[in-house]
Amino acid sequence: MNTAKNTTTYHALDLFRIIAALLVAAIHTSPLQSFSSGADFFLTRVLARTAVPFFFLVTGQFVLSEYLLFPAKKRIVPRKYLFKILRLYGIAILLYLPIGIYAGHYQNLSVLSLLRILVFDGTFYHLWYFPALILGILLLCFLRRICSLKACTLLAGILYFMGLLGDSYWGVISNLPVVSTIYKQGFSLFCYTRNGIFFAPLFLLMGTWFSAPSACKPVISARSLPSSAVGNFAGFLISLSFMTVEAFTLRHFKVQRHDSMYLFLPFCMFFLYRLLLQIHCKKLPAGLRRISTGIYLLHPAMIIAVRMLAKFSELETLLVENSLLHYLAVCVLSILTSWLLSQIETHVPPAATGTSVHRAWLTLDKSAFQHNVTLLCSLLPENCTLMPVLKADAYGHGAVPIGKELNRMGIHAFCVACAAEGVTLRKAGIKGEILILGYTPPSQFPLLRRYHLSQTVIDYSYAMQMKQYGKTQHVHIGIDTGMHRLGENCEHIDQIAEIFSIENLAIDGIFTHLCTADSDTPKDRDFTYQQAAAFYDMLKKLKKRGICLPKIHLQSSYGILHYPGFTADYARVGIALYGVLSTKQDFEVSFLNLRPVLSLKARIAAVKDLCPGDAVGYGRTFTADRPMRIATLSIGYADGLPRALSNGKGSVLIQGHKCPILGRICMDQTTVDITEVPEAAPGDVAVLIGSSGGETITVYDLAEQAGTITNELLSRLGKRLERPLFFPEN
Repeated sequence: MNTAKNTTTYHALDLFRIIAALLVAAIHTSPLQSFSSGADFFLTRVLARTAVPFFFLVTGQFVLSEYLLFPAKKRIVPRKYLFKILRLYGIAILLYLPIGIYAGHYQNLSVLSLLRILVFDGTFYHLWYFPALILGILLLCFLRRICSLKACTLLAGILYFMGLLGDSYWGVISNLPVVSTIYKQGFSLFCYTRNGIFFAPLFLLMGTWFSAPSACKPVISARSLPSSAVGNFAGFLISLSFMTVEAFTLRHFKVQRHDSMYLFLPFCMFFLYRLLLQIHCKKLPAGLRRISTGIYLLHPAMIIAVRMLAKFSELETLLVENSLLHYLAVCVLSILTSWLLSQIETHVPPAATGTSVHRAWLTLDKSAFQHNVTLLCSLLPENCTLMPVLKADAYGHGAVPIGKELNRMGIHAFCVACAAEGVTLRKAGIKGEILILGYTPPSQFPLLRRYHLSQTVIDYSYAMQMKQYGKTQHVHIGIDTGMHRLGENCEHIDQIAEIFSIENLAIDGIFTHLCTADSDTPKDRDFTYQQAAAFYDMLKKLKKRGICLPKIHLQSSYGILHYPGFTADYARVGIALYGVLSTKQDFEVSFLNLRPVLSLKARIAAVKDLCPGDAVGYGRTFTADRPMRIATLSIGYADGLPRALSNGKGSVLIQGHKCPILGRICMDQTTVDITEVPEAAPGDVAVLIGSSGGETITVYDLAEQAGTITNELLSRLGKRLERPLFFPEN
C-alpha cells in the first residue's frame, strides 16, 4: 500500500464531529415529526444514535489509548483531560442552572438525587454525556491496572449487554422478578443505563483499539483497514439496516424503556468509524473544527431562544409547529453562536508567558512538515510505508511533537537509537511500532517489554543474550552487508537462520543499512548495489530454508532519492523528513521540493556601544576599529550554536539585516554587530535559522560555515531551547 495515497488525515472525523453534534440536536427537536413519525423515529432514534458513541470513539483513540495500551505507574489517568472535561461540565451546569430552576428540575432534591444528576444523569437532559465520559474513563483506567486490555474489552462488552437489558430490551426482563428488582435498585441511582458504567466503556475501548500497534495484537486496528472504503460502507449500511429493524421491532412491541442502546449499535460504529478513517477530505477551517462542542452544549439554549423568538414575532406556526424549520433554525443559531464564541476565543490575546519570554527557541512549520511527508510517501514503491527516524530528538526538531503529528497523519512505525528515546515517545503517547536501531544492554530488557519497544538483534551472540532473558521480545534482525557497524554478517546464513528459531524472539523485521547511498560516484553506487544484492540474496536463501520472511527495510532518505527501485516494506526516512538533506550540494542536485521545517531564534539580552580599541568576549579575539553597536544574544554553544561560527564566520538576522557574529561564541551567549540596525533593542528577536525581512539563513549556510553537515548541526540543538509541545496552526 502506498502511504501517499492512504495517509490518514482524520479530516473526515473533524467533519463528522459537526454532523454528530447536529444529530444530537435532531434528537431533541424531532425534525420530521410534522411529516412522518416513522421517519422521525428513524432519524432521531436510529441514525442519530451513532452521534454520542462517535464522540466516545474519538476520545478513546486520541486521549485514552496511551493510558490503556501502555499503562505506566506514574500515568494512571489522563488528569489534564479529565480536568478539562470537569471544567466544561461545570460551565455547562452554571449555564443551564437558571433554566433548570425555572423549569422546576431541582425541587425537593435529596442527597441521593443530587448525586444521581451530578454523577450519572447530568444536570440538564443533554449533559449526561460529561459525567458518562468521566466515569467511563475512570472505570477503564482502573480495570486496566488489574487486567489485560482484552479482558477490559470483554468486561466492557458484558456491561454494555447488561445496559442493553435496562434500555431498549427492558420489556424482555421487566417480568422477571429477581432480575427486574436488581435493575430497579440500579434505577434509584441512575435514571438510565445509558451512562458511564454500561454505555461509555465499550465505545471508548473501541476507539482505543483503533490506535493499537501491531505489537499489542489488537482486536481491531486502524492499520488493518481494508484497502477500499466500499467494504466499510457496505458493512455500515448492513449493520444500520439490522439496527433499524431491531429498533422498529422493539418499538412495535413496546419493549423499550429508553432507546439509546441497541444490539447492532457497536457494529454500526465499528464500520462507520473505519469508513471515516479512510475518507479523504479537505481540512476544515480552524473556526469550524472547534464548533462541534459548542453546538452540543448550546443547542438546548438555542431551542429556547427559537421558541421565544417565535413567540415574540408571532411566527410559532412557522418556527415551532413546523418541526423541520424549527430544527433548521436551532441548527443555524447553534452554529452561528458557536462560531462567534470560537472567534472570540481565538482573538483573545494570549497570556504573557508565551514565546515572548523565551531566551532561545525553535518553531516548526506544520504545513512544510506535512508537505514533506506527503512528498516522500509519493516516492515509495508500492506496498512500502514510511518508518520515520525520530532519533536524536527527531534531529533536533522534538521527537514528541513530530511523533504526534505523524501519528495524526496515520503513520505508526518509527525508529530511534536507544531505549531511552523509545520510552520518551511511549510516555508521550506515541502509538505504533518503535524500533530501537542501536544496542540495548540486557539490564534494560524489561524496559523493552514494559513500553512495547522492538529491539534490533545486532548479531547472533546478542540474540542468545535475549533468549537468556527468558521473556518474549519483539525484534528486527540487523544484517551487515558491508558497513561493518552493527548486524550479523550477511554471509553467516546459518547463524541468521538459527536466530529465527531462537526461543523468545518475535521477529517482526529484518534490515540492513546502505552506507554509501548518499554518494553518486560510480564507485559508491556500485558498492550500494553490491550491498542490496547481498541483502536480497540472503533473503532468498532464508526463504529456500522455509523461513517466512518478516518485513524488510534497507533504504534511508538517500536510499529513496537515489535507489527508488529497491523493494522493501519500510523506508527509514530521517533528515529528508525535516525538509533538508545533509549538504546544500545534495539539495541543489536533487529533484525534491523539500521544505525546511525548523527555524531557530533567540532574544537580544543587552545592547552596548563599543569605542575603537574595545575588545569583545573570551580571549579578546575581536577588537573594534571604529565606533560600533553590539548586541548580546541569549544563545550559545550549549544550545547547539557551533563555536566554529565565531569571529565573523557566521551571522544572524535582526530586523531583516545580516549581523555578523563578533568574538568567540560563549556557552550561553553570542555577541553580534548591530551597527547597521541602531534601533535594535533588548527583547528583539534574532533569527539564526530562518527568514527575517527579505533575508534568509538556511541550515545549509550554518553547516557550511561550521564545516559540518546539517544532520550534525540539527541533532546537536540543545535541550535548553524551548520547543513547541504541538505544531502551531498556520
